[in-house]
Amino acid sequence: MSKLHIKKGDIVYVNAGEDRGKTGRVLKVLVDDKRAIVEGINMVTKHAKPNAKNPQGGRETIEASIHISNLNPVDPKSGKPTRVGRKVVTGGKSKSDKIVRYAKRSGEELK
Repeated sequence: MSKLHIKKGDIVYVNAGEDRGKTGRVLKVLVDDKRAIVEGINMVTKHAKPNAKNPQGGRETIEASIHISNLNPVDPKSGKPTRVGRKVVTGGKSKSDKIVRYAKRSGEELK
């Protein structure tokens, strides 16, 4: 299985679909399906039966997943969408190598 270019907590830009051009924070990554749930993106209406949490029932809007090929991380410097690279950084005190993701647009490290 290949590594994914986005992680939970990333700010991403939507490349395609109904919400094209919007940005949002990744709430959850569904690795097996190669999909992600992004805050405020791909909102769908779900019909809910009455339950303890929602005694009235009714319709609620929730975020549906979106395929990760339609998402790009946002560059921390410019605020524009960017591609992701990976590089090995040798640790100073810990003496261990660590792979970090960086934005190809600016070279800035992605947290």
